Amino acid sequence: MSAPRPHTQQTRTRATDTGPPPTGADEKATLLGFLDYLRNAIAEKVAGAPEPQVRTGGVPSGTSLLGLLKHVTYVERFYFLGEDAGDWRATLRPSAQDTVDSVLTAYRDTVERANQVIDACPDLALPAPRAPRRGQAPSMRWVLVHMIEETGRHAGHADILREQIDGSTGR
Repeated sequence: MSAPRPHTQQTRTRATDTGPPPTGADEKATLLGFLDYLRNAIAEKVAGAPEPQVRTGGVPSGTSLLGLLKHVTYVERFYFLGEDAGDWRATLRPSAQDTVDSVLTAYRDTVERANQVIDACPDLALPAPRAPRRGQAPSMRWVLVHMIEETGRHAGHADILREQIDGSTGR
């Protein structure tokens, strides 16, 4: 068994933990509440992360904090805004021009636009926006549940990567 990977900084910069959101008034409010909770969790893991560690892969696959946030931005645009992502692998790799601030701003702007689309949907059984491709668009309900799963999965990855960088823990 190998020894744990050392932190670049031993002091824990965050030790707070927040619980899940209260149940919403209806299904849409509940689903959106959980999605927003996870969106905030992943964004907070990237906020304040130091260069160059924020863009450096923390695992053999090369996954980085900045890459995770850039990826979930593209996933949000695909499912809620109907935008084609192109090369999905490329969405996980930050460019030299990407910064913590620019990727966070793009993510928060995308989330705001996505929430407008969600709010405007009168029935979760209706299809969500769809990028041009074959097949029927999934329902807004399916997309919300999928995005909770997708964002939660990557927020967990971000927890580990941020702890490796500076020991920061908590949601």
